[in-house]
Amino acid sequence: MKRGHQRHRRRRERRRPGGLVVAVYAGALSLTGASLGWVVWAGIEQRGIALAFGSFIAVGELTRWGAVPGVGAPPVLGELWGREPAPLGFAGALAYALLGECAGSPTTHGALQAVAVVVAGGLAGAVPHVARGRGPALDHVVRRVLTVGFAAVCFQPLYISGELDRRLGQGAYYALFLLLVLLLTALCDAVLAAALLRARTGYPFGPLLRDELRALLGIGSAVCATGAVMALAVAVAGLWALPVFCVPLLLTHLSFRRYAAVRTTYRQTITSLARATEIAGYTRPGHARRVAALSTAVGREMGLSGPELTVLEYAALMHDIGQLSLVDPVADGATAALPAAEQRRIALLGGAVVRQTGAPAAVAVVVEQQADPYREQPLPARIVRAVNAYDDLTGGSGGSAGGVLTALERLRLGTGHDYQPEVVESLARVLARGGLAPLPPG
Repeated sequence: MKRGHQRHRRRRERRRPGGLVVAVYAGALSLTGASLGWVVWAGIEQRGIALAFGSFIAVGELTRWGAVPGVGAPPVLGELWGREPAPLGFAGALAYALLGECAGSPTTHGALQAVAVVVAGGLAGAVPHVARGRGPALDHVVRRVLTVGFAAVCFQPLYISGELDRRLGQGAYYALFLLLVLLLTALCDAVLAAALLRARTGYPFGPLLRDELRALLGIGSAVCATGAVMALAVAVAGLWALPVFCVPLLLTHLSFRRYAAVRTTYRQTITSLARATEIAGYTRPGHARRVAALSTAVGREMGLSGPELTVLEYAALMHDIGQLSLVDPVADGATAALPAAEQRRIALLGGAVVRQTGAPAAVAVVVEQQADPYREQPLPARIVRAVNAYDDLTGGSGGSAGGVLTALERLRLGTGHDYQPEVVESLARVLARGGLAPLPPG
């Protein structure tokens, strides 16, 4: 009973926001309050320009993709959706933060008004989503405020003081300066996102940062490029450049959504195939999904990211598919108790099936090698083997604290040949945090 209370206490502590999260939220709230207060006190400079950009940002928020899987979701979804659910809105926000002229006339709105307009436009565009219960995640809103504030502070004081014009003029160096500010802003956003996820989940910072930086190579780079182009185009052609120069990003946005839909459908197909063993009565209900989810958490704990997690998830989903070749099902699908030769035969048959599905070859390799001695396995196969054995030993429900400890002790006793010690200890750390650690979207 005492261990159960301690376990529930650890779960409550894990859900509490850490000091970093509170500090970041407080910073964003302070910046928002200061910006809105400044606009109320000093008034809105160049209202037509502010209204045009605010409306553009609101429209961009209306086109957001809805709930966005984060890193804690299945890795393929995090890879597909990227880290920016409203690319049009973010591009417009960056363009306003970096706007120096409009149709040849200097702008005077400054950094605080830029943040205020971005916040107002974002809130206006989020209202319909909130009404449907699909509002933006708080982490995403906080990052938007801080990154736009960073870009505006880097650019607006230099422009308004005339220092930027004196040093760089209006030629190629000016455009390069905008691109440099955008690059620093993107890096700032990536570090901030990874730090927030690290504070909430305890996963290693390095792999989380790699995921964020990898996302910049996707639609993130298109967002930054569009923000810079719109700022330069409005400086020459005026506000009519906004709808014209957002078209390439809009088309990229639509293409990315179609690609995401195809990949999501493919993953759903893999998940349905993995359920074949459950429907046929070879494994416990939900076994494949539990192993896949817990394997992904262990993989993140051990520093895997991006495509490596995708391979790990697919292999974990289909690791038992070879059991369909058995004439008599194994009791409760617990293959960990079978002789080593039988385990290898089932694994090889499963790998042959996986190769017929069109899944990456690396997935089939993991399925085929999951029954080999761990020193001969790739890391994903070591993770799948240990997590599968844990689920078999606990009966799939996690059991009591004593049952979990007993299962972990059994795994530790097998670290000489069957299970890599580092994998078992990573599994123990994930379980100590309450099992799966869901991450906030965006």
